[in-house]
Amino acid sequence: MMVFEVYSMSERSGPGGREVRRPLLEDVAAEAGVSLATVDRVLNRRPGVREITARRVLQAAAALGYLPEDDLFPLLQPRPMKLAFLLPAGSNQYLRLLGDLVRNHAERTGTTDARLRCAFIEGFNPRALADALRRFGDKSDGVAFMALDHPLVREAVNRLLDQGKQVVTVISDLSNSRRAAYVGLDNRAAGRTAAYLLSRFSRRQEGSIALIAGSRSYRAHEEREMGFLSLVEEALPACHVVGVREGHDEPDENHRHTRMLLASHPDLIGIYNVGGSSDGIARALRETGQTDKVVVIGHGLTPSARPLLMEGAVDAILNQSPEALIETTLKVFRNARAGRQPLQGVPPLSLEIVLRENLP
Repeated sequence: MMVFEVYSMSERSGPGGREVRRPLLEDVAAEAGVSLATVDRVLNRRPGVREITARRVLQAAAALGYLPEDDLFPLLQPRPMKLAFLLPAGSNQYLRLLGDLVRNHAERTGTTDARLRCAFIEGFNPRALADALRRFGDKSDGVAFMALDHPLVREAVNRLLDQGKQVVTVISDLSNSRRAAYVGLDNRAAGRTAAYLLSRFSRRQEGSIALIAGSRSYRAHEEREMGFLSLVEEALPACHVVGVREGHDEPDENHRHTRMLLASHPDLIGIYNVGGSSDGIARALRETGQTDKVVVIGHGLTPSARPLLMEGAVDAILNQSPEALIETTLKVFRNARAGRQPLQGVPPLSLEIVLRENLP
């Protein structure tokens, strides 16, 4: 590894034997309009300098003749970004699928412009997530994570940003934070879509409707709930919502909540599963013979969701492509590294409505 140091003075012979001062790091810094510390970080390939600034330093070094071309060429090649994806641990199959795809992507990319790693963090625990952000952020150029909307998490994100790291929220956003970008669905629109589908699929237009969320600590789940409630009053005016249960994306918890709902509300006509693990809901409906009577709208096209759609235990799945989510997140990091606006040239993720008849 090349290490460049600051020299106090150096001279060499010019034309006619005249002594010419050799350019110093201070000269490169002045030419590039940056600090001496920034020049040192660029030439020694240390993190913490934006790509556009690093190129300006290298161009200055080349123009002044500070570096021979053979030394300059490898420095012009961008160092692969070290990126960490942090996802909630648990039985949510969509998040497991997303994590597997990140790891597969890491194996495919090899020595290209990004080196990825994925870790699963204790779900629904803001302190554990904040600790993980600090731990993985210290060793990475950027972190993408599914946010819990909590002050501890917000403070951890701001600390990383103060260190010059890039932070992207995925699936669920973090309010009042300085993160580079959010990559995910418009969750209010997703909730409204769920209400619309439930109203169109239901054979009955009056009765009770229930929502089961992973946790309201996720802004995504809160926004989906708000979107759903904003339309359901208009689309199903004779129905009433019986409240929101938190199942923490666990099949057994969702199963227990559904059994309790069916026992307490025999007029139940629909369930919107705001989070994951719709298989627990379907199991309760199957056990009570209510599969054909209660409309279920869920999220995440996972291996367990496919048979539920086929048997009619779940009527529709709202999905965001995990492959597109990963690629979009990488584009955001590349933009930020190059000094562009994070979302420049990045199309929004589309909401997919998956039914039994259009299963991919």
